[in-house]
Amino acid sequence: MTGNAARVLLLADTHGVLDPRIAELAQDCDLAVHAGDVGASAVLEALSRAAGRVLAVRGNNDVPGKWLGMAADLAALPEYVEIPLAGGTLVVDHGHRHPASRRHARLRAAHPTARAVLYGHSHHLLQDYAAAPWLLNPGAAGRARTFGGASCLVLEITSNAWLITAYRFPIRPKPRRESRRRVPT
Repeated sequence: MTGNAARVLLLADTHGVLDPRIAELAQDCDLAVHAGDVGASAVLEALSRAAGRVLAVRGNNDVPGKWLGMAADLAALPEYVEIPLAGGTLVVDHGHRHPASRRHARLRAAHPTARAVLYGHSHHLLQDYAAAPWLLNPGAAGRARTFGGASCLVLEITSNAWLITAYRFPIRPKPRRESRRRVPT
């Protein structure tokens, strides 16, 4: 994917459930990139149907005892990927191998030639442009620990410019159950 223009959906931490509003957003993207803790083959399938092309890495919860779906899908997930894009390389690393207190410094040191590093694990939506490479955490795109609602990022590439837009979808209220009371007749 080294053309001049592209839209890339950046997401992480679905834990087996992809928010349908993020799946809908993927329909307008050329590629979906998942930064780990995918949780299920169904998430990869939904992204593939929506965006066409999907790249994903393995998170700390992407293990046989927790994976829902085909074992081959889990086995195909690499530890990290480097994606060449117009204007630079996007590295995808779940981030769990780097302690939270020094995660940004360690991710930058581990991937110094990247333009940006996409990571997950914390479930916190974050964009850090303070130094190179940029650090991007799309938050959680499922239901688990969304901290205000499912979220993701969209990277728009035009020529060599990168524009990143954050999306946060409000938590949907759970449907109320009707209370029924038996009335004596």
